[in-house]
Amino acid sequence: MDDDAEARRRARSSWPIRRFELGAEPSDDLSATTTVEQRLAMMWPLAVRAWTLAGREIPRYARSEMPGRIIRPPASEAS
Repeated sequence: MDDDAEARRRARSSWPIRRFELGAEPSDDLSATTTVEQRLAMMWPLAVRAWTLAGREIPRYARSEMPGRIIRPPASEAS
């Protein structure tokens, strides 16, 4: 085994590995282990990377000009 392969093997030996039965994997919900601020901080580098990979610049506009829409659930009937 050459030195590079051995170095890669040693690096992989410290990777955290967890085994789960198929269908019994833990949820991707991080709300129990992170704060809202931490989750938002995780999102920003992903958004920047996505725009970069798409070859586009991040849009710059005022919040009032942001595209989007509000979808409200139907009002429930009082019984």
